[in-house]
Amino acid sequence: MRKGLVSTAFALSMLGSAAMPSMAEDTLKIGYVDPLSGGGASIGQIGLDQLHFIADTVNAKGGVLGSKIEIIAYDNKLSPQASLVQVQKAIDEGVHIIVQGNGSAVAAAIENFVAKYNERNPGKDIVYLNYAAIDPILTNQSCSYWHFSWDANVDVKMEALTNFMKSRADIKKVYLIDQDYSFGHSVADAAMRMLKAKRPDIQIVGNEFHPLVKITDFSPYVAKIRASGADTVITGNWGQDLALLIKAAGDAGLKVNWYTFYAGGAGGPTAVKQANLPDQVFQVTEGVNNIDYTPAQETARAYMARHQSDPVFYPRMFNLTGMLFKAIEEAHSTDPGKFAPKLEGMKYATFSSGEEGIMRKQDHQFFQPLYISDFGPLNAKQPFDEEHTGWGWKVVAQIPVKDTVTTTTCKMTHSE
Repeated sequence: MRKGLVSTAFALSMLGSAAMPSMAEDTLKIGYVDPLSGGGASIGQIGLDQLHFIADTVNAKGGVLGSKIEIIAYDNKLSPQASLVQVQKAIDEGVHIIVQGNGSAVAAAIENFVAKYNERNPGKDIVYLNYAAIDPILTNQSCSYWHFSWDANVDVKMEALTNFMKSRADIKKVYLIDQDYSFGHSVADAAMRMLKAKRPDIQIVGNEFHPLVKITDFSPYVAKIRASGADTVITGNWGQDLALLIKAAGDAGLKVNWYTFYAGGAGGPTAVKQANLPDQVFQVTEGVNNIDYTPAQETARAYMARHQSDPVFYPRMFNLTGMLFKAIEEAHSTDPGKFAPKLEGMKYATFSSGEEGIMRKQDHQFFQPLYISDFGPLNAKQPFDEEHTGWGWKVVAQIPVKDTVTTTTCKMTHSE
């Protein structure tokens, strides 16, 4: 199948060859609205670095339709209210493409704002491209024509994790700990529902919520986990909330298995190594560097050479931008009203493996192969470590696209 697909890396290199100067604008502006200060800054900065890397790569080949890509950063401080101010600022500065990913509460606010803005301003459409906010509500009851999502949602990821966990006889007692907002509650609810159906013998011995990016010392939470007798923890925590939680577990000598969505994010690998938890921390993602796929690995090496002190990146950002540029070229236009229809139903060779994913038309959710990996010492077949720890992610299970597809309640409407 790979021979019949164009890899993301190849697609990026070819974008400039189709440049059409007669249709070109000065720049194709992409507004990045994510935290660049405060507790979420480390995660937000990675997304910004990655967008700049992609833009530089494409611009070196001539841009998109002859236009150079310009990435404009807007710090939302992880606040829904601040995000709407920043989105309006971006619009006032001529931005028609908004990229955001951190915080489902932020995502819900932007999704609603963009939909209402487009209703009030026909012919001046804005599109919202979501690379990481995964509360299922975003592509179900709150879905919008002007919102596209590239990360697998909570239900899809938890389905994969619990299918993997259900055959592990060593799991007897599970503790749930999550951030206290819509996404965290979605993670906990999905975990309880799916474990009950697949492994009713497993005891849920804790279901804890904590403030988002406000906790600096997780030792009291770790003490509760230890007291519960849990052998396994499930968490959707991301950013400093994941890294500091793992660090506190290491400091306390807590030796349990961890099932996560975002242990590969900034600070996570370092915390796992320092906690000395080899092959005890699992994550479900759209890909890791140690998948044997040359185009992705070559791009990863180039990115890491440029960002040696902060080498983490997200494969889904390459999927998002690659599909965006492909849609623009197919539409021969940078107008969201013209290129958004090209994204609907688009099939695309995913960055991590070259295997095909698809943007479902009904709800604008991208479905792609998923991978469960664990973190530990590497062998000769695994060339990439993470955050200079000497440890890396190793794939322990792959979920094909057909097994990631879920139903949707989205009732999307759009008037051309």
